[in-house]
Amino acid sequence: MNDFDLLLREQAPQVLSALVRHYGHFDLAEEAVQEALLAATQQWPSEGVPDNPRGWLIRVGSRRLTDLLRSESARRRREENAAQLAAPEEFVASGPEIDDPGGRDDTLTLLFLCCHPALSPASQIALTLRAVGGLTTAQIAAAFLVPEATMAQRISRAKRSIKQAGSSFEMPPEAERDERMGAVLHVLYLIFNEGYTASSGTSLHSAELTTEAIRLVRGVRKLLPDDGEVAGLLALMLLTDARRPARTGPDGSLVPLAEQDRSKWNKATIVEGEALVTDALSRSQLGPYQVQAAIAAVHDTAEHADDTDWRQIVALYDVLEQLVDNPMVKLNHAVAVAMAVGPKEGLAVLEPLEADDRMNHRLEAVRAHLLEMSGDTAAARESYLLAARRTTSVPERNYLQSKADRLA
Repeated sequence: MNDFDLLLREQAPQVLSALVRHYGHFDLAEEAVQEALLAATQQWPSEGVPDNPRGWLIRVGSRRLTDLLRSESARRRREENAAQLAAPEEFVASGPEIDDPGGRDDTLTLLFLCCHPALSPASQIALTLRAVGGLTTAQIAAAFLVPEATMAQRISRAKRSIKQAGSSFEMPPEAERDERMGAVLHVLYLIFNEGYTASSGTSLHSAELTTEAIRLVRGVRKLLPDDGEVAGLLALMLLTDARRPARTGPDGSLVPLAEQDRSKWNKATIVEGEALVTDALSRSQLGPYQVQAAIAAVHDTAEHADDTDWRQIVALYDVLEQLVDNPMVKLNHAVAVAMAVGPKEGLAVLEPLEADDRMNHRLEAVRAHLLEMSGDTAAARESYLLAARRTTSVPERNYLQSKADRLA
């Protein structure tokens, strides 16, 4: 992402917050902001970035929002207050008041709105990337490998759901805040995971999504610098993303952790992530993101794969399983147990997952790996083939198929 794109994405949530706070109408304000961002991409490269880019975007967005509010379809939906609408010039004249909302940053309020409990996780993700991330519908659709029209419908439904829920642009009541904060962090975590290991398609990862997730979590941390789980999530993302340069071969094929060239890992990112999680663990209540970041730090600080402290990782997974009920945690725990104690013990950890309907191809992939470690190559090959058939990621399918072929 270049400096120009980064500037626009940083401004997007603040411009949207200003318009929604001043005019209401989240759905139309979001559309107006997208058009203001588009206007900036067309004008700024030739005319130069204005001295007050945020004010410029707000003024352009205000004009567009006024047009939308005064349109025939908008008037029909708002007959009761249509007569009170001011002329476009009056809206623009109020720019200074909108431009300076007391110096406050409403990104977190906007995130709470996008992660409203009335929305499905898929809709929360799409709306967050559009409204807070400043991505276009086409960019979001490309990242999730769906048609642009499908993503546009998903975003429109999300905005309608928020409107029908009667939500206003304000922080939720204190009683709901912790629960909604958990949803905000979970959405950002899902965005990162989809970027780091795409659930389908020909590419293993989408750097745009991982970069955007990290940027958004950095923004949340500026607002909540003492929140241990925010720091933990940022550390987890940094420590994981640091390995991205070594995760694929020249042809885009998957390279497993144990075989990666660790000299390609981003050392500066690892240092930042390790410092974040160490500080969070020392002065805040323990949470699952902090524990996952601690596990990632153990992997990242091992100079070679053989130097990994698997017993420490097993101990951390023991702690993590007490905090969350997640089959992926148990799956990774099984691998750690196999590496620290033995493959048979790891396979025993997998047994409770057989009846878990949340599992996907990863259960068979892990089982195959542990069976291969135990020497049961025939059973391992069958599990590799089954996992390859179940995954929708082309790089993962190719990797699993190659593992099965090697055991043939």
